[in-house]
Amino acid sequence: MIPIYTTCPPSSAFEGKDYLPHVGRVARWSEERGATGMLIYTDNSLVDPWCVAQAVLTETERLLPLIAVQPIYAPPFSIAKRIASLAHLYPRAIALNMVAGGFVKDLAALGDATAHDDRYERLLEYTQMIKALLRNESVTFEGRYFNLTDARLSPSVPERLLPKIFVSGSSEAGANVAASLDATAVNYPPAPEALLAPVAPGTFARVGIIAAETDAAAWAAAHLRFPPSRRGEMTHRLATAVSDSVWHKTLSEMAENQSRAAGPYWLHPLKTYRTFCPYLVGSHETVGATLARYREAGFVGFILDVPQTQHDLAQAMEAFRHSDRHLAAAGKHHETVAAGPATL
Repeated sequence: MIPIYTTCPPSSAFEGKDYLPHVGRVARWSEERGATGMLIYTDNSLVDPWCVAQAVLTETERLLPLIAVQPIYAPPFSIAKRIASLAHLYPRAIALNMVAGGFVKDLAALGDATAHDDRYERLLEYTQMIKALLRNESVTFEGRYFNLTDARLSPSVPERLLPKIFVSGSSEAGANVAASLDATAVNYPPAPEALLAPVAPGTFARVGIIAAETDAAAWAAAHLRFPPSRRGEMTHRLATAVSDSVWHKTLSEMAENQSRAAGPYWLHPLKTYRTFCPYLVGSHETVGATLARYREAGFVGFILDVPQTQHDLAQAMEAFRHSDRHLAAAGKHHETVAAGPATL
């Protein structure tokens, strides 16, 4: 089965009392529709992702929380301890989305002026220490950024619960770190026809999907969800001007040259600062064909944007099933998508 992750709604969009119940609903939708896991963001404005991950573990039976981890928020021993604690209490596996950067203002607020490639060097060192601690080794490590002396983790983590590790691999530095860690690289892909180089083995694509029975219905839903916003465009341009993120600058340049409806690959939501990944918009058949092209190019999994409703997620999963049919018709070996409930 091809792994498909959804994304957890951000806490900044909800009142405190309403947030965890909604997280639980989205987690249950994701599990019911056959998703492997759910990405949980982290930044200065959001609640701690580990608290959210615990809620996801409580509300589901199999769904894998993919927890964003930024080295400036906690030392490596603290992260290893949290992983071990969740494994001991539930016991369930989790996954880690190792994040090198972040919003410029967030990094500045925490006194982090580390250059782009140096942040990936720090992330490599940080993740290596976490992995060593999780192997129940006595860890002595003296690095450029972190140091430990005879540190040992308790409680230990059973091998079957060791976390899967993801790293953004859109830049050369990110791709190198993902390869060094034997981690899953995550890319923000261009349109399939614009893929100029082979996709690294094991790479995931980060995309949003708005699908429906027809192209017209999907575009109507897309324009309703992401209407024009001059203010959003201005905010996006300001953010792009100060960002050193390779994937963000690349997609932003493409977005400036794309018309509002240029399906199925659509960058308007990114251009108006509503989200941070490209969208695929169209009928199940149209989006399914595009997903099949990504899979033929070498992408082995997908991380979707935040589902708005259970129906929204069901439509996306139906598009993936259409991609299965495209690959089967082409005689391609592929992993299939979980069936999930039949109703849309």
